[in-house]
Amino acid sequence: MQATSYTYDPVTRTGSVLLDDGTPVDFDAPAFDAGGLRLLRPGQRVRIEGEGEGAGLRITLVTLQTF
Repeated sequence: MQATSYTYDPVTRTGSVLLDDGTPVDFDAPAFDAGGLRLLRPGQRVRIEGEGEGAGLRITLVTLQTF
């Protein structure tokens, strides 16, 4: 699934993304660490993986979108 980086805190390695429909979804440090990233800037296109759907979506991986 694709999303856009919305917020990111480099101290806690947590943040949020916006899904393509504009829904914000938070991610935790383990999800960020799973992607192997060191930094994330607002507006970057990212690929996410998660468990659940809708309001119950929990992001398990955040990485950069590559084409």
